[in-house]
Amino acid sequence: MTLEILTPESVYYKGDAESVTLPGVLGSFQILNNHAPIISSLSKGTLSFTANGETRKIEITDGLMEMHQNKVTVCLDEILKK
Repeated sequence: MTLEILTPESVYYKGDAESVTLPGVLGSFQILNNHAPIISSLSKGTLSFTANGETRKIEITDGLMEMHQNKVTVCLDEILKK
């Protein structure tokens, strides 16, 4: 699947990902390849994703995410720590 992580200042990441774990308002959840369409609000916490066998983690404040047609788009207000 394709993952795109956006902030007001830049595109933080754009590329393929095997999985994405997000801090949802109602709890953490994971998106895998060919997941059903979903839109969710995000809360303060850790966003992690696996790409090319490597897991990367970033601390975020809040934001929104959408999964549609095997593309995850994450719009963040701020990245606290990379």
